Amino acid sequence: MALSALALCSRALIRIGARPVASLDEGTAEAEVAANLYPGIRDALLSAHPWSFATGQTTLPRLAAVPVADFAYAFQLPPDFLRALSAGGEGAGRGVPYRIAEDRLHANAARITLTYVFRPDESAFPAFFAAALVARLAAEFCIPITENSSRAEVLFRLAEDELRAARLADSQQRTAAALEGFPLIAARGG
Repeated sequence: MALSALALCSRALIRIGARPVASLDEGTAEAEVAANLYPGIRDALLSAHPWSFATGQTTLPRLAAVPVADFAYAFQLPPDFLRALSAGGEGAGRGVPYRIAEDRLHANAARITLTYVFRPDESAFPAFFAAALVARLAAEFCIPITENSSRAEVLFRLAEDELRAARLADSQQRTAAALEGFPLIAARGG
């Protein structure tokens, strides 16, 4: 089955012993819970970690309106933006101080490259993230559908374990970051 919001929600419903849904707007209690909770849970889980499959870079368009104070320029954030990781100037993905305010990025650089977490299509979710998301959805769906708080507690613990495993799998997909500008190394002259 191809990954979609419907498939992920149905998997979560099955995990709590509920019937899967054929559509998120079919009018059942399960579909209503899934349709209302899914977008926020998905975005929260995506925002919780700089996932390799949901991290991108883009050059931001500068806005004509300038910030009221502290910074010289305002930039429009991308429509799929969830969380900023860093901002850089010409040809760099980091190194520029910035602030996010009113859905805009404020900075003193005239050009900004933003490294950020975005909302990918569900079909781009790797298996480790899909498993963590389904586990979290099951935990969140449990009380509204089954009214069983002790089962929900167990499911939340399982969801935390799945999230930890997903973060570990994701972090192994890149080169380990080297220490840069570490003051103790500089102080000893090496």
